[in-house]
Amino acid sequence: MTTRTCPCGLPRVYEECCGRLHSGAAAAPSAEALMRSRYSAFVKGDAGYLLRTWHPRTRPARLDLDPGMRWTGLEVLDTSGGSAFHRTGTVTFRASYRGGVLHERSRFERLDGAWVYVDGEFLE
Repeated sequence: MTTRTCPCGLPRVYEECCGRLHSGAAAAPSAEALMRSRYSAFVKGDAGYLLRTWHPRTRPARLDLDPGMRWTGLEVLDTSGGSAFHRTGTVTFRASYRGGVLHERSRFERLDGAWVYVDGEFLE
């Protein structure tokens, strides 16, 4: 078993953190947890997980990830809603990659009880 720290930035081992969500052993309990797991899926190149956790009305037919992209860190800046008591939520974050930073406010909704990514707004 690998004991690498999870890419999402939480001080946990990948297999016990986002790895459980990627494998289907657990579901994201909040919008922030889903966003962190989606960031980890980008790091791991798991396009299947990204598509499965994307709202059907906004999900692309396919997702081609750049194998040369190197994600280097995640910083969650703000969350609104997105708990077990909400139907919607937003997460504002900065995701660093070799050569730049992606600053986004992502929107999430609960669909059949599970959190899914709807869309995002790029910020300056």
